[in-house]
Amino acid sequence: MNYSFFSLAFRQKYIRRWGLMRNTNPENLSEHSSETAMLTHALAVIGNEIFGKDYDVGRVTIAALFHDVPEVFTGDLPTPVKYFNEKMRESYKDIENNAVLKLIEKLPPELKDVYSEILNETDLKLVKAADKLCAYIKCIEEEKSGNSEFKTAKESLFKVITEIDLPEVKYFIDNFLGPFYLTIDEM
Repeated sequence: MNYSFFSLAFRQKYIRRWGLMRNTNPENLSEHSSETAMLTHALAVIGNEIFGKDYDVGRVTIAALFHDVPEVFTGDLPTPVKYFNEKMRESYKDIENNAVLKLIEKLPPELKDVYSEILNETDLKLVKAADKLCAYIKCIEEEKSGNSEFKTAKESLFKVITEIDLPEVKYFIDNFLGPFYLTIDEM
């Protein structure tokens, strides 16, 4: 028997993000998931090493790597649409849950529990923080390329990331965010 879970997951490279915005550098879900996993890992390590927390670094990093896989079925619904109102938010959550169930069906029985746990991870505070940081960094990159289309998104995302109540996020902002504004020669 052949199972299509991974071939579907690899289709993330065909799903474009920021569909309502003009992009100077288009971004797909594979790129985004990789960057989100990298920042989730960094936040977990910062939390553990600097703030004495006890994150399972591997678990949260894997959750970040897989956090958008259900979008191979749903696409990347733009944030203003996804959060238009409470009914839309609830409906989209149901759609996402159904996409997860559909993905789990694409695995052999022996692997379903493992990937179900990953795809249904509920303790995603670090992943959500990393996701927002990645979105903010995307806005910085677009602005650096002369694209003012991301100005408002950047402003609202900055407010969101500075209000995240995790010391590891503040540490990342204070120590690592600045160089994203620099050119390669300045770094």
